[in-house]
Amino acid sequence: MDTVFAGLVAVLGTLVGSVSTHLFQRRTARRAETAARTERLRQERLAAYSEFAAAANELKRGLITAWFRRRDEPRDEAAHRAAQTEADRLGALAETARFRLHLVADDPGVNRLAATVLGATAGLHRAADRQQIIRLEREFEAAVDAFLAAAARQVR
Repeated sequence: MDTVFAGLVAVLGTLVGSVSTHLFQRRTARRAETAARTERLRQERLAAYSEFAAAANELKRGLITAWFRRRDEPRDEAAHRAAQTEADRLGALAETARFRLHLVADDPGVNRLAATVLGATAGLHRAADRQQIIRLEREFEAAVDAFLAAAARQVR
């Protein structure tokens, strides 16, 4: 009888050990999967935020270039048209980057700030003079700084 009881205790002990090991491994695997998913999302956000900021900055540069071409070379319509075409292309890239950002951003504030950044480029090509260009560029930089501060909080 003692041998049977000892055998039952050994079998039950082995069974409890196997079940608890399985549960711990499953919980560990879930945690690892959740951590990996969280890190992938963080990396996606980082890439999308960086891509958007770079695209917006290129758009600003393209719009200012078009403004200078129109002002400094008023008779060279081809140069102005080429600069404007490039600015349009850069605008499309910035919008595309904003779409991607919108898909991965978890914070509506980040999306609003991204829209503000693009809005800050709107008046650049219509600026009346160099002083207005400088003022609009400072407004753009302030909008980008606000966007980057909010984005940085999301990826930390």
